[in-house]
Amino acid sequence: MSNVNYALEGGVATVTLSDPATLNAIDMDLIIGLGEAFARAEREARAIVVTGEGRGFCSGAKLGGGPPPLDADGQLDAGLPLETHYNPLLLRIRDLPIPFVTAVNGIAAGAGASLALMGDMIIAGESAYFLQAFRRIGLVPDAGATYVLPRMVGRARAMELMLMGKKLPAPIALEWGMINRVVADTEVLSTAKALALDLANGPTRTLGLIRKLAWDSLGNDFAAQLDAERKAQRIAGRTSDFTEGVSAFLQKRPAKFIGA
Repeated sequence: MSNVNYALEGGVATVTLSDPATLNAIDMDLIIGLGEAFARAEREARAIVVTGEGRGFCSGAKLGGGPPPLDADGQLDAGLPLETHYNPLLLRIRDLPIPFVTAVNGIAAGAGASLALMGDMIIAGESAYFLQAFRRIGLVPDAGATYVLPRMVGRARAMELMLMGKKLPAPIALEWGMINRVVADTEVLSTAKALALDLANGPTRTLGLIRKLAWDSLGNDFAAQLDAERKAQRIAGRTSDFTEGVSAFLQKRPAKFIGA
């Protein structure tokens, strides 16, 4: 993972995109590195933070590097990397069993914006901004942007972001309900880590169920979601953390969750 750094502290895995010369542009190596980092975090961490090294979170796909993707007929297929690399990673992130926080510093453009917006909690610096840059090179938004954006900010605002391709400063993204917090640029990572540590010390198996319910709700009708809640509650009610949580409440003491 030469362009993805991984560190574990206090149950929190910090995953850092590490190609600052390109503002952490995405190539196949970075996508593979992210997949490996998330797989490792699932095994040994209780929460994840993703951030970018240097002046930006991620400037989007790296252009002009390597041979162009071709289909079986030898025709250019710009969607092929999505099928083989991007989409499997995004599905893995959606299905994470632990909370996931993004710490957005500087630019988050294209697929980098999509990655940032996948966070369960999204912390951005005052100078950070989000950019749907795809239209600038004649491509459609991808990496889940056309799914998450309309659900975050509504159809009209999502259309403006995607069709116009203009920067959305972090304070406006907060006003629109697209992100959770805006903090000083120097405090982005520390704020995200503190939040992730709080989550890591919680009933993380149940938190994983909560994030799954939230994702499922985007496609379920009301009856299906009620059924999903019922099934998840059965699982949560059989965890050690539920027993501990009730005992702590009755004994008027802080709960000591173990994530099981």
